[in-house]
Amino acid sequence: QVQLVESGGGLVQAGGSLRLSCAASGRTFSTYAMGWFRQAPGKERDFVASISRSGGSTNYADSVKGRFTISRDNAKNTVYLQMNSLKPEDTAVYYCGASPTLYISSLLYARAASYNNWGQGTQVTVSS
Repeated sequence: QVQLVESGGGLVQAGGSLRLSCAASGRTFSTYAMGWFRQAPGKERDFVASISRSGGSTNYADSVKGRFTISRDNAKNTVYLQMNSLKPEDTAVYYCGASPTLYISSLLYARAASYNNWGQGTQVTVSS
């Protein structure tokens, strides 16, 4: 098990930027693929981005491609989500998840069910 704590959320105007961080406890961080998901009120938790154990492979939802960048620092047990050109529709609670499973297809990391560890979430609000 790994404990996850997100930070970096806040209120920003449309077109602005935020960087989310997700700090993990434990010495096995590099054995987990990591993902960012978001959940708006009354909606399901949606995939945003994922990154492989080494950081060499990333995937993004179409809605954030070209605007968001996921990265990780295994020495610091931290995964990041750099969000640029933010839009009001990006408003949601953002969660990071950790997946211990090594999937052949990285597309499987776009499923919330692939993750068994979640942080408490951080609110991102984008005003128009």
